[in-house]
Amino acid sequence: MIHFVGAGPGAWDLMTLRGLRLLQTADAIVYAGSLVNPELLGYAKPGCEIFNSAELALDQVLAILIRVHGRGGLAVRLHTGDPSLYGAIREQIDRLKAAGIPFAVCPGVSSFCAAAAALKAEYTLPGVSQTVIVTRLAGRTPVPERESIRSLAAHGATMVIFLSAAMAGALREQLLAGGYGPDTPAAIVYKASWPEEKVVRCTVGDLDQAAAANRVGNMALIAVGGFLGDDYQLSKLYDPAFTTAFRQGSGP
Repeated sequence: MIHFVGAGPGAWDLMTLRGLRLLQTADAIVYAGSLVNPELLGYAKPGCEIFNSAELALDQVLAILIRVHGRGGLAVRLHTGDPSLYGAIREQIDRLKAAGIPFAVCPGVSSFCAAAAALKAEYTLPGVSQTVIVTRLAGRTPVPERESIRSLAAHGATMVIFLSAAMAGALREQLLAGGYGPDTPAAIVYKASWPEEKVVRCTVGDLDQAAAANRVGNMALIAVGGFLGDDYQLSKLYDPAFTTAFRQGSGP
């Protein structure tokens, strides 16, 4: 059997129990290079084969997984965060399906969740934003034009931007062109949940300066939106005047 497993955002204890048990019983682990906390590899059982996928091409990764499955073993493909976000699992899954090889996916805690925790923030504040856009700036890998940062910024929603901190200047220009004001709150979260985690609070207008001054690039997320500000509405759920299925409110 082959299992795609989310390693979580970085901290070893933010991996799911299911994922940890799969690591502990795996006969081979193919992990995502420097993105995965190497401490997790210490949970592999004696004799487990361990491969760094940063050094491998797609065919080589699949050859290892299929070889281990073919001899009746359990193979773990260990991806950072949650494998469904920028994990490149679809191309692996399709090849396994075509070969009739069984597999399963174990979800993980995404770094965008860990970033919110580091910021001690709520992405979906009433009266501010009820939508979270998870995206990335076009770089060596393009994005569809309809999903450009400029187009998405027009919504004014909360944005969490992956794989873009090293291009903070270009990101700043796209956010401003899309409609965010220069004073819109922003934050850069480097290696959320790792021991070396760093949080840099700034605005859209000085995003590039903040990134350069704090030397953050790879392995950093950028969060943008009014959710980082001070103004919002209280939740209706706990409003004493609001009636719910469990409580009679005092209002009309």
